[in-house]
Amino acid sequence: METVLVTGATGFIASHLILNLLDKGYQVRGTARSAEKAERLKKILSDYAGKPVEIPIIAADLGSDDGWAEAVEGCTYVQHVASPFPATVPKHPDELIIPARDGALRVLKAAKAAGVKRVVMTSSFAAIGYGWGDNRPNPLTEAHWSNPDDLEDNTPYARSKTIAERAAWDYVEGEGKGLELAVINPVGVFGPAMSEDVSTSLQIVSQPLEGKLPAYPKICFGIIDVRDVAEAHARAMTLPEAAGERFLLSDKVMWMEEMGQVLREAYPDRKVPKGTLPNWLVRAASWFNPPLKQILPELGHDRQVSNEKLKRVLGITPIPAEDAIRASADSLIRLGVV
Repeated sequence: METVLVTGATGFIASHLILNLLDKGYQVRGTARSAEKAERLKKILSDYAGKPVEIPIIAADLGSDDGWAEAVEGCTYVQHVASPFPATVPKHPDELIIPARDGALRVLKAAKAAGVKRVVMTSSFAAIGYGWGDNRPNPLTEAHWSNPDDLEDNTPYARSKTIAERAAWDYVEGEGKGLELAVINPVGVFGPAMSEDVSTSLQIVSQPLEGKLPAYPKICFGIIDVRDVAEAHARAMTLPEAAGERFLLSDKVMWMEEMGQVLREAYPDRKVPKGTLPNWLVRAASWFNPPLKQILPELGHDRQVSNEKLKRVLGITPIPAEDAIRASADSLIRLGVV
C-alpha cells in the first residue's frame, strides 16, 4: 500500500484531501506545526466522515528543516498543501513570501532525497491572474503567470503564491530534476467546512450570513468546491499526463451580489444583504474590517478563467458554484459558526 504525505493536514483543503486519499486505499500521514493537533484532527475527520479516522501527524514547520526527513520517509507521493493564508494583510509581505517559497523548497528537497515519485503542490489562481493591469487575458489559463512586481494589482498573499510556485518549478527543472511535480491552482475554494475554524475563503459566505456587510463589494471571482479540489489533487498525483502540468480549478465566475442572491434564496429567514457598495466605501471600510484589505485589488475587475484543462486532463466536471456556496453555508450553520 502506497503512502502519501499531506502537509498542513489541519487545513480546509488538506482535511478533505486526506479523506479522499483514505477512501482510495492509500496510507496517509500528515504534517502540522504541532503534533498536538493530531487528536483534534482525528475528531474533526471522524465526525465529518461518520466513522473513526486517524492518521499519524508529524511536527514540521515550513520555516524549519526539522521533521521533514521523517515526514517524507517511505512516501511514494507528497501532497504539499501547507501555505500561509491569512485573514488579514500582514505588516510586511515577507511574512508570507519567505515561508511560502522556502517551505515549498524545503518539502521538495526532502521529497527528492527520500526518493518520492511525485509532489503535488497547492498553488493558487493568485499565481495566474494578477499584475496584468489592462493587458489581462480573457480568459486566463494555466499558460499565464501573475507578475508579482505589480504591487497595485497584488496582495502579499498573491505575490507569495506566485513566487513560491516559480521557485518550485525552477527546482524540479534544475537541482531537483527527476522529481515529478504537478501544481493545482484553485480559485476561491468553497464547500463544506469540517470545523468551526473557518478558512479565509469561507468568510465570504459567513460574513453575509452574519449580517456583517451592508451590501457587497463590486468584486467577482471563480468558485470551486473543495471536494473537487481534493479529487483534482488525487488525480494529479497518479495520472501520467499530469506530471509537469499546472491545473486551474474553477466552475464559473460570480459577482458577490450574485452569491448573495444564492444565499437569500436558500435562507429566506436570514437578513442576507443585497446591493453593491461603491468602491471608495469598501476601501474606507477595510480600515475597520481587515479581511476586506485582501480583496481591494479585485474591485471592479472581471477575471474570467478557463477550466478546459481540468475537464480534459483530470476528467473532472466541477460541482456547480451555486451548490458549493450552499454547501458552505449549510456547514457553517450546522457547526454553529453563523
